[in-house]
Amino acid sequence: VQLQASGGGLVQAGGSLRLSCAASGRTFSSAGMGWFRQAPGMERRFVAAISGSGSSIYYAASVRGRFTISRDNAKNTVYLRMNSLKPEDTAIYSCAGSRNSGYGTSATDYPYWGQGTQVTVSS
Repeated sequence: VQLQASGGGLVQAGGSLRLSCAASGRTFSSAGMGWFRQAPGMERRFVAAISGSGSSIYYAASVRGRFTISRDNAKNTVYLRMNSLKPEDTAIYSCAGSRNSGYGTSATDYPYWGQGTQVTVSS
């Protein structure tokens, strides 16, 4: 499985960004997907996850109500819409794929990873 994340950038506090993660190499619709982020000097942290069908979604408390994860299985792509961004959202965001249709909140639940995309939120 190959995953390619994109859509990061520099945005002012209160602004929005949409990240995309394009997948190839296996049946995308059968895989749960997750987004994680890692700030400088910090450990990687769970952000959001979505089941293979898209019927089940879960968010970290820190982003709930501001971020929306979605997927388009016809395009083999998962998205992370980020609204009301805060400086503390600054991090490298990475997408990850699981081996089955479910998902977890730990990085160890995901064997497939894309490269990260930098999100910087200025105050």
